[in-house]
Amino acid sequence: MNLNSVRPLIQGALEEDIGRGDITSEALFPSSLKGRAQIVAKEEGLLAGVEVAKEVFRLSSSGSMKFIHSLKDGDLVGSNRAVLIMEGGASSILRGERVALNFLSRLSGIATLTRKYVDLVKDLEMRILDTRKTSPNLRVLEKYAVKTGGGVNHRFGLDDGILIKDNHIKICGGVGEAVKRARKNLSPLLKIEVEVENLAQLEEAIAAGADIIMLDNMEKGRMREAVSRIRGQKRHILIEASGGINLENVRDVAETGVDFISVGGLTHSAASLNFALEMM
Repeated sequence: MNLNSVRPLIQGALEEDIGRGDITSEALFPSSLKGRAQIVAKEEGLLAGVEVAKEVFRLSSSGSMKFIHSLKDGDLVGSNRAVLIMEGGASSILRGERVALNFLSRLSGIATLTRKYVDLVKDLEMRILDTRKTSPNLRVLEKYAVKTGGGVNHRFGLDDGILIKDNHIKICGGVGEAVKRARKNLSPLLKIEVEVENLAQLEEAIAAGADIIMLDNMEKGRMREAVSRIRGQKRHILIEASGGINLENVRDVAETGVDFISVGGLTHSAASLNFALEMM
C-alpha cells in the first residue's frame, strides 16, 4: 500500500476524532509521560490495515512512536494475539487509539470475509471480485483489504472501465443499441461489459459483440443456460455473475462455469473484526 496516497484520509480521521484536543488525557497526566501499549485481537481473522494503524500513531505522535513488534497484513490472527506493540508518549497513544482501531477493525473485517468467499471456490478456475459499494472516501483502503483477502478488484471508479448497466440500457432503448453506441463513441481498445437480466438480453449482448457479460440476479438453472450459450460462441466472452450472492450460494454460482463472481457484500456488509488497545 502507498501510504502517501492515504495519509490525507488518516489525517482527516484524526482531526475528526481529536478536534481541539484530548481534554481527558490533558487533565489526567502530563504530555511528557511515556507509555507502552499493545493492540490485541479479540477474535480470529485475517489482518489488513496494520501499516495504516502504525501511520495513525506516527501522525498522532509527530513521528516519535516506536514500534517494537507487529504482525503484517495477510497474517491470520487468533483471539488474544498481540498484533502491534508500541512505545511513545502516553497521550499520543491515546490520541491515536480509536482511529487506529477503527481502520484496523474495518479493513480486517473486509479481508476476513473476502477470504471466506475465496476459500469456498479456491479449487475452481474463477475469481471473486469486489464492487464500487464502498464507504465514501475509503474505497482505496477497502479495495486494498479485498486484495489482502485474496479477492480481485473490479472497477475502481466510473473512469476505470465500461460497464453498461440496467439504467444505461433503459436510456438507450435496449442492450444492442447501448453496446453499439459504446463501440461508436469509445476507443476500440476498451473492452465493453454489459449487464443482462434474462436470456433475451443475453442474445442481444452476444450479437452486439460485448466482450464481457454480467449475469445479474439469475437463478441457477437460467445461469447455467446462459453460460452454455456464451461458451458456444466462436469468440471468447468473459462471464461475470452478480446479484444476491452470499456465502451460502457462492459455490453453486461458481460451479455454473462463470469466470468471475462480484460480491458487493465484501465491502458493504463485512462485520468489523474486534481489536482492543491495552496500556502495558
